Parts: sequence; structure tokens; C-alpha cells
Amino acid sequence: LHLLSRRQRQMCIRDSLTTVLINGKFAGRHKGGYTSFKFDITDLAENGENEIFILCEDCVKNPLVIRGKQSERKKSHNCDYTRTTGIWQTAYLEYTPENYIKNFRIYPDTENCNITLHADFEGTADFNCTAYYGGKEVGSIECKSANGSKIFQIPLSEKHLWEVGKGRLYDLKLSFGDDVVSSYFGLRSVKLDGFQFLINNKSVFQRLVLDQGFYKDGIYTAPSEEDLINDIKLSTALGFNGARLHQKVFEPRFLYNCDKMGYIVWGEYANWGLDYSSPKSLAVFLAEWSEAVNRDFNHPSIIGWCPFNETWDYHGRKQYDELLSTVYDYTKAVDSTRPCIDTSGNFHVKTDIYDVHDYTYDATLFKRNYGRLVTENELYEHVLLDNPGRQKYGGQPVLSLIHISEPTRPLY
Repeated sequence: LHLLSRRQRQMCIRDSLTTVLINGKFAGRHKGGYTSFKFDITDLAENGENEIFILCEDCVKNPLVIRGKQSERKKSHNCDYTRTTGIWQTAYLEYTPENYIKNFRIYPDTENCNITLHADFEGTADFNCTAYYGGKEVGSIECKSANGSKIFQIPLSEKHLWEVGKGRLYDLKLSFGDDVVSSYFGLRSVKLDGFQFLINNKSVFQRLVLDQGFYKDGIYTAPSEEDLINDIKLSTALGFNGARLHQKVFEPRFLYNCDKMGYIVWGEYANWGLDYSSPKSLAVFLAEWSEAVNRDFNHPSIIGWCPFNETWDYHGRKQYDELLSTVYDYTKAVDSTRPCIDTSGNFHVKTDIYDVHDYTYDATLFKRNYGRLVTENELYEHVLLDNPGRQKYGGQPVLSLIHISEPTRPLY
């Protein structure tokens, strides 16, 4: 590896506990196997050849290490699958000038046809941001000597809404001194209105698959981008319009293709393996979950967050309810633009949508049971998963995860 400049450089890699050395010197350490991170290696890199040493560690039996669907046993069993070790997503070097754009968030406003841009800068320089649609300039702003954190509003001369099945994307070019960034955004809104889930103020019925993101050869790693795209094509060909991304933070390139193709998804985290009955789990989970929400905030395809899945008793101990409520409050504080389900299935503490896992295979019975939500404003005992007193329905919209095959051979 040849590094030809002493300018700032950053690295992005992934694993549960990762330690990086550059030329034998400590560059940094990161906890969490599902989220991106970076290290500034400017002072460690040398002209010419450099040695990068990466140590990745996993201990899936540790109750404070999150494993998702990876098996805690030597082999796969039930719905726990082959473990992933080492680097399973993209690693890269990025060269930046001394003054550069650290991060930015995009807040689309469909009603007024504009976006609000919240940008964070390193150093001071002139800033310019221009939006395009189909190669045509449709809006821009300039700011002299920008620094720190700045908020800009960019009016758009043309309205092209991002919709289900129609991923109409605007291009975005940002320049800050010598730093130039190419990006994009979708003009769309998400909100709840009674039992309706509205995208751009239109009610959308979500027909979602449960995508666990496992591949025959690469396990967590897709063989190619075509495989990522094909997952979306297969789902839509079967009549689905999106996916619940299950127990995994998906590759950003997958989310990019969801954005392009108008494929709606729910962002989830891999909470299985975590002792969510322990107060100690709050610091562990919140640190990792915050990285996922901040990294993926700008994707228009993500229409909601679901940090936990099926928080069953952990070795006979009930969940630490404050874990779920605090994570919900945090999620809503950093992203007020999307709904949040505290846990999919059970046991709800504080949630925007009452998500249940229902394995009723009789369509007539299924319709009759859920009709009671409107007439009686309460859930029947079966939907409560035979655990009355652990959660209470509060009149929220209901999202149900159902099996679509025979009970003896479930298929998500």
C-alpha cells in the first residue's frame, strides 16, 4: 500500500472489537460489529509502503456482545446461523484536505419543495451546495468562510417526489474549499395519522419481507452488488414493496439501491445475544445503535427504526424496560422524521407502532381478530403472545409479522 501524501487519511472497517495499528503504532479501537467507524492516521502514515495491522475479535457468548442471528454455538441451530469473523463490509482509505466536510444531514420538505441541510465542517472555507435533477440545476446556496456547524435551506425549483417503486433521486454536489463531495437525496415525508402510515401524505400498505441478509458463500457479505440488487428484484417480483432489515445493519450499498429503486425498509439492530435484562446493556446498545442511526439517516428508503426484536426473557429474567424506553427516546430525539418501534414482537414499553408476531394461518380468523382493534380498541390474548400484563396496547397503528407458509415449515 503506497500512501503518497501526508494529508489526512481515514479508515473504515468493521467487527465486534477491532484494534488497528499503522506501522506498529496504535491507531484506534472500536467496539461494535455492525457499524462503521474511522481513524485519522495522518501522523502514523509514511511516504511509500505502510503496514496496516487489523485485529478483529468476537465473543458471541459474552452477554454484553451483540451477535444478531449469528449462532452462539459451534454450528448453526434453529434460526441462529453461521458466524461471521473478520472484516465483512467495505474497508477503504480516504484522502481529505485539511479543511473538509465532516458530516451532513438532509431534511426534505415535500410541502414547501425544499431541503434543509445541516453540515459539520473541519476548518474554515467557502461552502457551496448545488442540487440537480436529471442533470439540471434546481437549487443552490453559498456561504463564505463557513466553519463549525451550519444550517442551510435550499429551495428547489422542481418537485419530484420519492415514492414506493419510484426512487426519484436528486443529485447533490457539496464543495468546501478543496473538498468536493457528491451525494443525493429523495424528496419524501413519513408520518402516522391514526391507523394510517403516510408517505408523502398518501396511505401506504406495507407488504414487507423479513430480510436477514445472509448469503451462501459470504455469510454476511454479498458476493457482488448485483446480488444486493437481485434481492430487491426478487422481493418486488413476488409482490412485496419493501423489507424489514432483520438483526443486521445492512451494507450502505444495499441501502443506496433501495433508494434508487423506491424500495421501503425498516432499519433494525442486531440485539440478540445481548443481556437486555441488565442495566449494563444500555451503555453498550445505545453506543452502537447511535452509530447506525447517524450513519443511515439520509437514506429516503428507510421509513422507520426498530432497534430491538423479540426481547424474550433472558435466562428467566425479564427485560430491563428502561433500556427500551431510553433507546426509543434517544431515537426520536436524534430523528423526529421517522416512527420508531421499540421492539418487534414483544415486549413493548414505549412505541409509535404496536408490532406483533402473529402466526395465525387462517385468513378469516386473522381478519376477525384484527377487526377488534377498531371495534374494541384492544388486542386479543393471542396477539399478546399469551403474556398479559407484560405489555398494553395503546391505540397505535399495528404492524404484524406473519408466516406465509405451513406451520410445520415456516418461511419468513
